[in-house]
Amino acid sequence: MSLRGRIDRVSEGQWWFCLKHMRVEPDQGCPNKDRMGPYASEEEAAGALQRAADRNKAWDEAEEDDD
Repeated sequence: MSLRGRIDRVSEGQWWFCLKHMRVEPDQGCPNKDRMGPYASEEEAAGALQRAADRNKAWDEAEEDDD
């Protein structure tokens, strides 16, 4: 099997959240520098911004506890 065939199999089923267009995209989409991911499912990618916000809040609260 060629290297290209192996790369295609690895990227199959990956989903991204595009920060430029604010939408979920399949692997073939905007450049990765403009996206969050990859995620295993479309649903996971759709929740990317909420997960990031939740993590940021938890980190901020942990920093406040350290003060």
